[in-house]
Amino acid sequence: MAPELLGFQLTHRTMRGDTRRLATLAAELAEGRQTADPARARAVSEYVRALCTGIHHHHTMEDRALWPVIERSAGAEVDLRDLSDDHSALDPLLNEIDGQAVAFATTRDASALASSLTRLADMLDEHIEEEERLLFPVIMKYVSAADWKKVEDAVRKGTKASVELPKIEQYARPEELARLRRLAGPVLSVLLALFRGGHRRRQRLVFGPLAG
Repeated sequence: MAPELLGFQLTHRTMRGDTRRLATLAAELAEGRQTADPARARAVSEYVRALCTGIHHHHTMEDRALWPVIERSAGAEVDLRDLSDDHSALDPLLNEIDGQAVAFATTRDASALASSLTRLADMLDEHIEEEERLLFPVIMKYVSAADWKKVEDAVRKGTKASVELPKIEQYARPEELARLRRLAGPVLSVLLALFRGGHRRRQRLVFGPLAG
């Protein structure tokens, strides 16, 4: 059996989508096109910080769990140095954004946050497109389904299903969601029903009443 890459693809899509949406929101807050009362400012801050934590966890587990599997399975077929360098470049920016998000909760000045989130969104777009272009064919050709499952399990350990599953539902296309349901079985529908309401409330508080 070949590895099932859909979960990784959707995780990448959620990271890119949320980062770009937050960059747009921060720019509109900085320019006065949207406003944030204290409750919304705290919610935006928490959402940004959780995003940074999730991105850091994802690329750290790629370094620690996925890269060794690829090197062991594919050998000289792929050079991971540029992708690892991208991960190293992301960390200082994620730390910067985390600090700016903390400050925003108090000051409600989103100028610095808007600039940094836009940089992050651009970096993620470029990095993830290159990663999927280079690595997905190699994974499909050389990595066993059993080794891939170990990688996915390692990545999943540091995530919150209550946060990540509704995001995947939000960003997945209908046919992709149907595929996930077939792979995961009835438990996925139960969990999505359980977590969907909280996710939508967070979305509306952070992104506005029409979100979620």
